[in-house]
Amino acid sequence: MKKSLFIFTLVGFAFIQAYAGGYRVSLQGNKALAMGHTGVAVINSAETAFFNPAGLVYLENKLNVAAGGFGIFSSTKYQNTNTGQFAEVEDNVSTPFYLYASYKINEWLAAGLSINTPYGSRVEWQKDWAGSHLVNDIELAAVFIQPLLSIKLSEHFSIGGGPIYATGNVNFNRNINRTLTDENGIRSNVTIDDSGVTEWGWSASFMFTPSDKLRIGFNYRSEIKLNAEGGDATFSNIPNSTLVPVQNGQTTFNASLPLPAELTVGLSYQFNDDLLFAFDYNRTFWEVYNSLDIVFNDPNIPPSINPRNYENANTYRFGLQYQAMDQLTLRGGYYYDQTPVQSNFFAPETPRNDSQGYTAGLTYDVSEKLSIDASFLYLRFKEVNASYDGYTENGSTVPFSGTYKSNSFIPGIGISYKL
Repeated sequence: MKKSLFIFTLVGFAFIQAYAGGYRVSLQGNKALAMGHTGVAVINSAETAFFNPAGLVYLENKLNVAAGGFGIFSSTKYQNTNTGQFAEVEDNVSTPFYLYASYKINEWLAAGLSINTPYGSRVEWQKDWAGSHLVNDIELAAVFIQPLLSIKLSEHFSIGGGPIYATGNVNFNRNINRTLTDENGIRSNVTIDDSGVTEWGWSASFMFTPSDKLRIGFNYRSEIKLNAEGGDATFSNIPNSTLVPVQNGQTTFNASLPLPAELTVGLSYQFNDDLLFAFDYNRTFWEVYNSLDIVFNDPNIPPSINPRNYENANTYRFGLQYQAMDQLTLRGGYYYDQTPVQSNFFAPETPRNDSQGYTAGLTYDVSEKLSIDASFLYLRFKEVNASYDGYTENGSTVPFSGTYKSNSFIPGIGISYKL
């Protein structure tokens, strides 16, 4: 029983931390991000392939391509005012990207392709910080690849969507517990690593245009469950002692992680030739992530069931687009994003709380065919005093609590091409 409990804490919890929160990265287009990441009812480039495939058939040009990326520069600080412990994330930089293309086959049919990175995170805490028994560093990424069709059913109504091929990888490290070291005093640790985890999903959308000024959009993206089979768990700096039920080396495991379904509805309104307003409401169905079950490929290690108890969360997005001159379009926006994490399940590998995003950007037309898109997002997370109460050591629950302060600066650059 003691051995089973130790392994449950050691490996099972490590893998929970690798994927906890299913960190959603809302950076799927520079034009959209500059407008508060709105887009379900906006038609202005191939970015429509992600936000609402039904709109691709309304693009004027036969061929449309959009590509770009972002640099996420994040700062996270932790402090426990009762103990005086303090730590901050080091070198927390990541670079999500996107590539979209559409081809208009005829007046009522268009085909497209969407490649983007909607899930991912990179966090590296200071060495031997107070929460190193929960996480030292993590890199998590998922790439979605989706072929698309967009069909105009009438002058005012279209539908679109297609299958999604998802592939993901993770690398995660944490110390075994709060005190264990090898004979040289080096902290014992475990690294979880898996790559090439794949699964299929789908999305469906429609767009309704009741007038020249108003568009209404709807997009649903299905849940995708990534099944890790035979992932590696590597143990290092384990002391040579019969009191420790693991040894240096590797074991394998199987586990399943849901990437939740999303529903987005919204509208856009063209006030005049120069000014466009957009609003999106997004609902992410995080409730599917209520636990993570891990089955070890060792008959001596029982499966572990790990509660997460996430809640469904909403995001409210607002954006403006202004045609300042023939070659220059300006954009600005704001969004409020609710966290799915409950306060007593707040873990430091994805230290996020409710957040507010302030966005701006522009498009400069280099020629009739080529334009440069730029955006900037300042993301401020609400300061939170919370704890994680799921860590167990020597048969007892050991809560880890403190105050977290986080913010992110995210510049983006891209190009749009039409022919």
